[in-house]
Amino acid sequence: MPENLELQQQLGERIRFYRELGIYDFYRREVSAHPETAVEESIPAPSDLVSATPSLRNEEQMTPEQALRAIREDIGDCTRCVLHKQGRKQIVFGVGNPRADIMFIGEAPGADEDIQGEPFVGRAGQLLNNMISAMGIRREDVYIANIIKCRPPGNRTPERDECDTCSPFLMRQIEVVKPKIIVALGAVAAKTLLGVNDAMVNLRGRVYDFKNTKLAVTYHPAYLLRDPRQKKEAWKDLQMVMKHLGMPLPKQKEPGTE
Repeated sequence: MPENLELQQQLGERIRFYRELGIYDFYRREVSAHPETAVEESIPAPSDLVSATPSLRNEEQMTPEQALRAIREDIGDCTRCVLHKQGRKQIVFGVGNPRADIMFIGEAPGADEDIQGEPFVGRAGQLLNNMISAMGIRREDVYIANIIKCRPPGNRTPERDECDTCSPFLMRQIEVVKPKIIVALGAVAAKTLLGVNDAMVNLRGRVYDFKNTKLAVTYHPAYLLRDPRQKKEAWKDLQMVMKHLGMPLPKQKEPGTE
């Protein structure tokens, strides 16, 4: 009996850990008709969980490309939150250099992203490309992702539970890419990653310690399309990132200037 109790406790801890990673589907063996063996046969051993959940593979032993593919496979055709019932066409995982020094993180896919399956490909994506180009690098040099991987209906702001459900996969992406700095694009990305509720004016202008890397905050390109006056402020944020990385500062005043 004590051994069974200990096994149950270990299993509970293991399942809680996996759920923090966004993994909810587990499989059990058939329960024996014999009471004395029912507990042992109904609780999967750690080896059973390894075979049932691909996410248990050790991503640290994989190349970044392999690890990112493994994370994408773990997500599958995700049904973990309500967004899969609300019109999303496909998962928008992430794109770019798996070994990038800079990782840009937005809030959620939009209509164009939902169709093409790639983050930041619409008008806001074109502006982000200009911002990246103004830094003297290419889109292919960075890694781009979002807090959540499904388009909310009508491009509404992601709900807290949607962010909480999806962000563990993003954390695994960050762990694989190992960027030298993350640029949070907009309030949703900044507040979710930093775990704070504050105005953008207070979140911008500094480099934060974030897990094993650094993080800076700037405006989302979609916001800059609505209020082009803030492009100068966004450019200041990007220059701060460049200075942190020791990159040369271009003479261009701001990205997206006609």
